Amino acid sequence: MTLPTSIDVAQSLAALEITYLSYEHPPLANCDVAKSIGLERKGVGLKNLFLRDNYGKRHFLVITLAEKQLDLKTLSKQQGVSRLGFCSTERLAKYLKVKPGCVSALAINNDESQQVELWLDKELEGATLWQCHPFENDKTWVIKLSDLQRFWSHTGHRPSWVSLPTR
Repeated sequence: MTLPTSIDVAQSLAALEITYLSYEHPPLANCDVAKSIGLERKGVGLKNLFLRDNYGKRHFLVITLAEKQLDLKTLSKQQGVSRLGFCSTERLAKYLKVKPGCVSALAINNDESQQVELWLDKELEGATLWQCHPFENDKTWVIKLSDLQRFWSHTGHRPSWVSLPTR
């Protein structure tokens, strides 16, 4: 299976007349790598988690602050979902069509059958500029939240703003 590229998502954004700031940098496997190399970019740094319920029937893209450590057990109870856990590389490829380390708010574009629920940290409601990988972790695009909301609406996804518990 060929995975979508930054060119594909750039075309989707252009069709909606959404602009972004673009940064190129060494590949970032996770938020800690960006911090360790002292990477400076506009916008809020985000942690993107692709989770599933215990039965593998429901899938969630959870977006929170880069430094936040979530308590998945408490989140499961709070949201009435059977034990949340991380998705496998195979599920990531199947549902969001990106490689590990490349998950971002833009990956929801690849969930054409709306099988992934989008949960956004309530603490991010006031953040105007969001850092997103465009399916590749050697690039960061900074996009206005209002534009992301229009983008998600276009993909058929309605995000839920959730108070995410920490460990």
